Amino acid sequence: NYGDVLEEYEFHEEAKCADANGAPCDKQTVGLLRRRHVSIEWPPRFIGKESNKLEDVDEGRAPHAGDVYTEYPDSRHDQWTSKILPVLKRAPLSAIMEATGMSRRPIQRIRNGQARPTAHHGALLKAFAQEWATKLAE
Repeated sequence: NYGDVLEEYEFHEEAKCADANGAPCDKQTVGLLRRRHVSIEWPPRFIGKESNKLEDVDEGRAPHAGDVYTEYPDSRHDQWTSKILPVLKRAPLSAIMEATGMSRRPIQRIRNGQARPTAHHGALLKAFAQEWATKLAE
């Protein structure tokens, strides 16, 4: 009934607000409320519109978050594009060839963004990039 709704409203949680100490508000928080601080995960993750069912996961009605949303990877922010490829582009082609045992043409295609490496070549190139970046930092 209306009385129950009004009584519950008096003590409802304020999800967007924080108490005087910056902690999330609960039903017993009193006093002047502040806005809660938001921290953004980096790199951002792109998920489908099914994300409105994430509350089901939080409340235990869905067994796993992966069951209720689809994640769409963004190749502009993956480790390969943001960390490994820039090192490969700066390193001499001969050094990459010598360290990985790969031939010139596949390395050139990968560095130019025309191809992605196989899992095996990707592991070799990643190891080379890490070693090369360490040498440059010294």
